[in-house]
Amino acid sequence: MLTRRAFIRGAGTAGVVTLASLKVDAFERVASAVAAAADQTPEEIAKDELFWRAIQEAFTLDRTIINLNNGGVCPSPRVVQEALKRYLDISNQAPVYYMWQILEPNVESVRRRLAAELGCDTEELAITRNASEALQIAQLGLDLQPGDEVLTTNQDYGRMLNTWQQRVRRDGIKLTEISFPVPPPSMEDLAERFARAVTPRTKVIHFCHITNLTGQIFPVKEICTMARARGIKTIVDGAHAFAHFPFKAQDLQCDYYGTSLHKWLLAPIGTGFLYVRRENIKGLWPMQPANASQDDDIRKFEEIGTHPAANHNAIAEALTFHQGIGVERKVARLRYLRLRWAERLRAKPNVRIYTSFDPAQAGAIGTVGIEGIPPGKITSHLWATRRIITTPISHPEYQGIRVTPNVYTTLEEVDTFAAAMEEIADKGLPA
Repeated sequence: MLTRRAFIRGAGTAGVVTLASLKVDAFERVASAVAAAADQTPEEIAKDELFWRAIQEAFTLDRTIINLNNGGVCPSPRVVQEALKRYLDISNQAPVYYMWQILEPNVESVRRRLAAELGCDTEELAITRNASEALQIAQLGLDLQPGDEVLTTNQDYGRMLNTWQQRVRRDGIKLTEISFPVPPPSMEDLAERFARAVTPRTKVIHFCHITNLTGQIFPVKEICTMARARGIKTIVDGAHAFAHFPFKAQDLQCDYYGTSLHKWLLAPIGTGFLYVRRENIKGLWPMQPANASQDDDIRKFEEIGTHPAANHNAIAEALTFHQGIGVERKVARLRYLRLRWAERLRAKPNVRIYTSFDPAQAGAIGTVGIEGIPPGKITSHLWATRRIITTPISHPEYQGIRVTPNVYTTLEEVDTFAAAMEEIADKGLPA
């Protein structure tokens, strides 16, 4: 094991040791915090500000703004940024050798570790650039005939709905989008809505593990088990789920699963993966053509031409950081932060919370609206007056703003947001 003393000694022989390199390593911060809180439950640790201070200090952030939009992309901790830069520097010495011969083969270690974290076979996981690419491989790679039906919801991610709508125009398939209330009365209600909507022509069910609009978690196993019994393939959009809350592949029972790693795993921007149940690999066409000899190989879905190895290899650092915190501790903290503002705001008669207070149905993401005030005006006011970043959500069935803290978010930042929203609810917005 490389000790800090050995690291500094080695760095000194290579060049000047900067002040940044002398700071306590993020992994050591996390390890020390976890060791100190070893006897605490995840729920107790969620309220332990000393524990989370160590996590917060692992990031290089602009604290003059309050970033409550971690739904699209998240900042990486310093160790991940440094790994990415290191691998880029190595690549640039002679890319045809260092990138292709040295770094690229090491992506197999990343594949193995990601598969272990998901709980699937290494040969069932392809590394992609994001969830959209992973899911579109499944959406565009399935053989569907005119009249075949795809069942989804009207709250699935817009890019994925656009992909299916293109297949409607191009291939003549049928797309059925079901609706559900926000929040729904129960997880069982969500599963029953899918079961009722299935027809003899349904070939695929596509849905979110957790929606990007309100953070609603779906009963994936129940829906996928129902679909499998009827010979229907399932595609699950896990863009916001992986490394957000604990689960394994066997808990899902889906055929295809796509996620982004630059969200909750805090990996470099432009990383994700596609899980394909082994028996489905051969029958799924890659989005970019691969040689016929790769028909049974999960790597056929990675045939995209020249691409940087650095982004993929730095995933390993993000995994180590994530595992150091522990996903149970992580989601307990994220729920604690969401409930801290949501409990305050739901006391206001003109405030609507569109995310369930049931911990099984939500994690970090929460969506809130104030009656009579467009969400875009709320987000603009929050930014202009307090430099708070949130996301406006405008759906035909509801409107609000999406609020998404992360492990680096402080209680002061959450409380500043809650106070600002209380003020808007009480006084409205200035003319």
